[in-house]
Amino acid sequence: MRAARPSAARCAARSCGCCAARGRHHAPAVQSLSGDEFRAAVERAREYIALGEIYQLVLSVRFSGEHTLSPFETYRAMRLINPSPYMFFFDLGDVQVAGSSPEALVRLHGGRAALRPIAGTRPRGADQAEDLALEASLRADRKENAEHVMLVDLARNDLGRVASAGSVHVDPYKAIERYSHVMHIVSGVQGELAPGRDAFDLFAAAFPAGTLVGAPKVRAMELIDELEPVRRGLYAGTVGYFGNNGDMDQAITIRTLVFSEGRYSYQAGAGIVADSVAEAEYQEVLAKSAILRRALAMAEAGL
Repeated sequence: MRAARPSAARCAARSCGCCAARGRHHAPAVQSLSGDEFRAAVERAREYIALGEIYQLVLSVRFSGEHTLSPFETYRAMRLINPSPYMFFFDLGDVQVAGSSPEALVRLHGGRAALRPIAGTRPRGADQAEDLALEASLRADRKENAEHVMLVDLARNDLGRVASAGSVHVDPYKAIERYSHVMHIVSGVQGELAPGRDAFDLFAAAFPAGTLVGAPKVRAMELIDELEPVRRGLYAGTVGYFGNNGDMDQAITIRTLVFSEGRYSYQAGAGIVADSVAEAEYQEVLAKSAILRRALAMAEAGL
């Protein structure tokens, strides 16, 4: 006896495994930089660091391909596998955006400002013992910690430009936060907004995030333009709100998928410093983007 196929009504009511067979698929991603090209870009960035032009540079890779998926089903998959502080889906007509970002650029509530730099990454372990070992490795990693301290100092400097004198402080400092595929070192930089300053001043002081471009920011962005072959688009931007009451909350658009004209794209990067190892940085890019590949696969399979 042949098994009955799910009815159209059932498929409309909930996702099922027949969706891929009905034409939902995505092509394997093409990278803006191959592994070898990314590693070469890392070495070029290290040369600029050795020359004293920058202290750190965040290099990224775009992954893109054709698809016939439902962007909203992909967002549902992201909610299942990577619940994050900032979950968002926008249908803008010709463009859809689905994101599960762990990182705030800046928040402002009742005159109190907070930046939340994330720098320092390890993949999650297969079990608790491996996970704890990876956390210990991350905490002990001199390169990752030096990078984090530098970006915390950059965030303090950004906030200090618009905060009341003496109000800027760090809390928490070097906390470990875990997500579905990676763990990060996270700190909080806080302060009181100075009289005469508002949310727009604060945003202008903080954007773009040092954790997504490097330091110093202007020269880092110039080198990103040189070393990355495609414009970043929405990647490393923000989504959020400016409230009528003067409050603001802006999330950085990482772990984000963009759908447009039958194509999907996503992007991930790694912070390059003087003692970076090119292969390790490339593996970090792959680890950070793994959740997006998994979400696409789940949407294709029907969750």
